[in-house]
Amino acid sequence: MPKVLIAAREAAQVQSRFHDVLEGAGLTPVYPSTGKPTQLTEEELLTALNGIEATVAGSEPYTARVLAAHPQLRVIGRVGVGYDAVDVAAASARGIMVTIAPGTNHESVAEHTFALMLGFTRHLPARHQSVATGGWPRLMSTPLRGQTLGLAGLGRIGKAVATRAIAFEMRVLAYDPIPDEAFCSAHGITLVSFERLLNESDFLSLHLPSTPQTRHLINLDTLARMKPDAVLINTSRGGLVCEADLIPALREKKIGGAVLDVFEQEPLPPDHPLRGLENVILTPHNAGVDILSLGDMACSAAEAVASLRRGEWPAEKIINPEARAAFRW
Repeated sequence: MPKVLIAAREAAQVQSRFHDVLEGAGLTPVYPSTGKPTQLTEEELLTALNGIEATVAGSEPYTARVLAAHPQLRVIGRVGVGYDAVDVAAASARGIMVTIAPGTNHESVAEHTFALMLGFTRHLPARHQSVATGGWPRLMSTPLRGQTLGLAGLGRIGKAVATRAIAFEMRVLAYDPIPDEAFCSAHGITLVSFERLLNESDFLSLHLPSTPQTRHLINLDTLARMKPDAVLINTSRGGLVCEADLIPALREKKIGGAVLDVFEQEPLPPDHPLRGLENVILTPHNAGVDILSLGDMACSAAEAVASLRRGEWPAEKIINPEARAAFRW
């Protein structure tokens, strides 16, 4: 039976929810032999894909080099909605279908976004560390109520963040290239230009895809237009933020702080300057992964792989339909 590599390292925790999906389509799930808790490197992936025809993929790098070395690979089923780690053009040229798992983790990302905001405004890392080591800090908190949350992007995730912000009695502004005006009207959200979003947001939360147009959306110029006490939140894609511009802005207190779950290079290098800043909270690209969303994402990815094996076409999950003519399995 064709083998499917379960490369998304967390998926092993919920295998009971998706193994039967793959096995029902005549596929055998297998796991990397490295035993490492971290994502596979390019070299490790080159080895792990030997004899593999499809993957339930995490964020490991499916580069042109990797794909060229494994012509037997037919499907890359992403556990999640991003596909930055996949060279889609190279995959399409080889007839490899790339799928995502839409609608499975937006609630988790929204909850994590608020965890980051509350952690920052309530000084939770500093308070915990001080109390745990014998202190009793009386730091003043900043409330969320009455503050302005600016959302750059109002898709599934942006909308889930917006409804939570309303429950926290925040004023919500949103920028989106193709806005859902009915949703905004129903929830009292004000649609604004990106310029106004920068100028008025106390918290600026990014929820846009990674595209050539959004790369380094946050840069020296846009940072200069933010409030001096504004907090940047990125639970979207690391490439949206130019870290070379953000770091001096944080050091020089040109903005109030940043709470980041995603980075330009992942994992974040041990000596990365973001690690040494006091006005940041950093998490390891896991906003979209909780025990519920993980199972939903893994099942969705497995179902996409199984559907393609059966000759079906899960159009809503396929991000490179141009490869259909060359796809054979």
